[in-house]
Amino acid sequence: MGFFKRTFGKLSQDEGERRAAGVREWALAQKGVTLICDVSPRTVARIAGIVEGIRVRPREGVPAVEAVVTDGSGSVTAVWLGRRILPGLQLGRKLILEGRLGGDPRSLQLMNPRYEFAGSTEQQ
Repeated sequence: MGFFKRTFGKLSQDEGERRAAGVREWALAQKGVTLICDVSPRTVARIAGIVEGIRVRPREGVPAVEAVVTDGSGSVTAVWLGRRILPGLQLGRKLILEGRLGGDPRSLQLMNPRYEFAGSTEQQ
């Protein structure tokens, strides 16, 4: 019965749910990473996820790159002040971020986080 439940459960999930589950599984496999749903503001955290949105806009007259990163359990906006471009940053890119979280639990932000690229989202 377990086989049929798993098989039909996968068929009933939509594409977004399957993608979120895959990203969550990948994020948990990264060393020292915490899921976004488990972090809280004003703490230092290491998170992993996929870039879902990129925006370049001024903040207080200073250029800034913003990237929305999700791990399937939640999302964080990473903000790099004083930058107009971040080489290698693109939609769908896997990213590991580390820094102090700000904002509230519904709209978390990382200001000038350390980052490393972890490859692409394509199956290899």
